[in-house]
Amino acid sequence: MPSNNTYVVPEARGGLDQFKYEVAREVGVDLREGYNGELTTRQAGHVGGQMVKRMIEIAERNLGHTR
Repeated sequence: MPSNNTYVVPEARGGLDQFKYEVAREVGVDLREGYNGELTTRQAGHVGGQMVKRMIEIAERNLGHTR
């Protein structure tokens, strides 16, 4: 099955990868470069969910909607 992971801004890929590893480290998930097939769905979802949560917080601050 082909992947449809495309980036609107391809230059952002490095920053997003760095962000992903930072969030994984903070939530206690052992994420390494390359294949991480040993991660549980719960672990992968936790990292992705925290990334989205933080990106929304950043966007809200930039729009002036601080919590």
